[in-house]
Amino acid sequence: MKKLSFILSICFLLSIILSGCGGNTMTKQASSSGGKNEYEPVTIRLAYNLPQDHHISIGIENFAKKVTEKSGGKVKIQVYPAGQLLSDKEMNQAILTGGVEMGVNSSTLWSSVVPAMGIFDVPYAFSNYEKAGKALSGEMREKLNQAMEEKGAKVLMYADYGYAQFANNVRPLKSPADFKGLKIRSIGEIPSEMIKAYGASPVFLGAGEVYTALQRKTIDGATSGTTAMLQRHYDEVAKYLTINNYAYLEFILAMNKNFWDRLPENTKNLLSETAKETEQWIRAQAKSEDERTAKALKEKGMQIEAISEAELPEWKKAAEPARAAYIKQAGDLGKKLLDSIEHLQ
Repeated sequence: MKKLSFILSICFLLSIILSGCGGNTMTKQASSSGGKNEYEPVTIRLAYNLPQDHHISIGIENFAKKVTEKSGGKVKIQVYPAGQLLSDKEMNQAILTGGVEMGVNSSTLWSSVVPAMGIFDVPYAFSNYEKAGKALSGEMREKLNQAMEEKGAKVLMYADYGYAQFANNVRPLKSPADFKGLKIRSIGEIPSEMIKAYGASPVFLGAGEVYTALQRKTIDGATSGTTAMLQRHYDEVAKYLTINNYAYLEFILAMNKNFWDRLPENTKNLLSETAKETEQWIRAQAKSEDERTAKALKEKGMQIEAISEAELPEWKKAAEPARAAYIKQAGDLGKKLLDSIEHLQ
């Protein structure tokens, strides 16, 4: 009887020990599983130059807020809006060198780093909003992203600004011939080639300098989107607005590639997925914002000259030197990108 009691005691002790070991294993597994869903703490600085009430700015602010919320506050994005941290001329270099982790800048300015990015400035390359969306969902996006990464920038988002137009205070621009002799503020090298082809002289000025230059008549006109024209009060210093949708402007949310490479996989996925959602929201706003702001400028007294489909061939033909300049700068990649856009249905 004593022997049986001894055996039962040993079995009981063994069961306790085994149970304890199993419990520890389960605890470790649960801890490991929970850890996979947690984000490592990180703070990312994000700079942009657009006015805070611009639809791209609103989208970028929401992007930053969502990333922080989805990560439970672990992935913090500190936003520096409206040029508080960097000017648009300083932005690209700061991103490439790690002076700032993330920033938003125009594709026009990025074209000085990756010439193929000038595709968005090629006159009349994107005939409508839908075509631009399709182009940015396929091979063109992949090739541009690869070229950017080779230079040290990871593209997270293409933010649709909308179409570029012309404002001036001299006369209605009903045809390319009407540009002759005018001084027009340009936004980049390719638009400058078009302005010259139309017979005008391009002038490089920062966005914040245009109002005063028009007011003092040191320039006769400027090219920009109607969203910016309204926000910067072009209606007060320019009488005429020509709507010919010559370029579909993009702003790019990019991150320093080295910084990106060091991030945990779940943080990368969080940033990519939230950027994709935000990009779609911004794209949906571009057309309605173009229409709303053009209407507002008309209501404020600007005389609108809308170029019809039947009139566009004349404008396209006169702008061919700008297309040639892009191909010369961007090489084979630029030509392939243009060809791919032309074959989009």
